[in-house]
Amino acid sequence: MESPRQEPDGSPIFDNVDIDLVIKVLANTAFSPFFVFFIPIFYYFQGLQLNHPTIVFSGIYYVFISVFWFIRWYSKLYRNQGSLFFGPAQLDWSEQIVIVTGGSSGIGELLANTLAVRNVTVVVLDIKPIQTENYNIAYYKCDVSNWEEVEAVSKRVIEEIGEPTMLVNNAGVVQGKLILDLTAADVNQTFGTNTLSHFWILKAFLPSLLKRKSGHIVTMSSSMGMTGVAQMSDYCASKAALIGMHESLRYELDKRYKCPGIRTTLVCPGHVATSMFQTVTFPSYPFFKFLAPSVQPVAVVKRIIAALDDQHSQTVLLPFFVNFIPFTRQLPSFLRDFAQWVSGADYAMESFVKISGRRSDEGPLSTEKE
Repeated sequence: MESPRQEPDGSPIFDNVDIDLVIKVLANTAFSPFFVFFIPIFYYFQGLQLNHPTIVFSGIYYVFISVFWFIRWYSKLYRNQGSLFFGPAQLDWSEQIVIVTGGSSGIGELLANTLAVRNVTVVVLDIKPIQTENYNIAYYKCDVSNWEEVEAVSKRVIEEIGEPTMLVNNAGVVQGKLILDLTAADVNQTFGTNTLSHFWILKAFLPSLLKRKSGHIVTMSSSMGMTGVAQMSDYCASKAALIGMHESLRYELDKRYKCPGIRTTLVCPGHVATSMFQTVTFPSYPFFKFLAPSVQPVAVVKRIIAALDDQHSQTVLLPFFVNFIPFTRQLPSFLRDFAQWVSGADYAMESFVKISGRRSDEGPLSTEKE
């Protein structure tokens, strides 16, 4: 089965029919309290008595669905100190200064340009410049894995642009090597870029948010931070560390810094169709693509912007199957291994070629493999 034809930016011309589309339809129909509310009413006006099993069971189902969504809604309100009757004031995008690390390619580049269209002042920190025509994107060359560089650049940003209101820690790299093949430089780069950079950005810019007692911090982790697969040991470990950091940060802001108004969003996507994972190999059978589709960068960016716009702390898991990854650890070992086998996860990196984030000591990318 061939993949749908794609535009140069990796976005499909038409949407795939997958489990995420099915869930979206069900969420607005069979799992929607508004929709389900009319089912018993419909049967009642068809002449059924109120004690008829069809009306009784549809009524019970309505109550169950309503309670489920109420708990989800109240949980979000509780986490964000929200009001039962009033939502937060509308976010004024023109007043925001957003730091985006790794903003010169992939998700970061798309996010930076999309925010710029909203009249947001965007500051991109990366080792290579961003290609953009948006005047309100400022680029600063910075190796975010290096604390001294981050510290120096942060002072320039605050002096020249202003104090940031939102931080998007997006920079990432993947080596795709077996654990014994990883060099010291590989491990240092993985953890420096994927993990330590988050600490350095927070150390440099969090004081600005604490001063305002408001803002938003987006932590780009991965579904691989919830599990482990072969040939990804350093990547999985670096992303798992971010999940722990994110949760600790939330409680520090709430309990110790007394700044619950600073929002935190954790993003854990599955495979995103960017150049970083361009050479990953997945099973080609249609059922796999239906259950575990790749995510287009635009889908991730939409969810990030929606989270910023909502002004609520939250966890973004996409596509849908990522919600079940944490539970695989509780499965019997033979079922866990079966899931690994079906997904092909332990062999997906077998033919991997590192494209983005290549160091000078790794040499130029071979042109033999596209």
